Amino acid sequence: HVQLVESGGGSVQAGGSLRLSCAASRYTYDTYCMGWFRQAPGKEREGVASISTTGSTNYADSVKGRFTVSRDNAKNTLYLQMNSLKSEDTAMYYCAARLICTNFWLGYRGQGTQVTVS
Repeated sequence: HVQLVESGGGSVQAGGSLRLSCAASRYTYDTYCMGWFRQAPGKEREGVASISTTGSTNYADSVKGRFTVSRDNAKNTLYLQMNSLKSEDTAMYYCAARLICTNFWLGYRGQGTQVTVS
């Protein structure tokens, strides 16, 4: 079982930046594809970014060029650097871990961290 704890959310003005972190509890963290997805009220879940065990990344079109996903396997931590934030980025952000990157949000998930852009 993998436990995930997100942090780093908050309120920011449009154009600002935030960095989300996700700490994982399991020592085999480096065998999992990791990713971030978000959920806003009244909207469908959106897979934001994922990073494979080899460092290969994928991004939603809506965040390409603005968000960067990274992982530090030594620290069992996943990051999401968010720049040039827009109001439409407002959502609850969750990190997830799955053995494969396909539909990574179906794997283990954290409790989420709120991001509000005004």
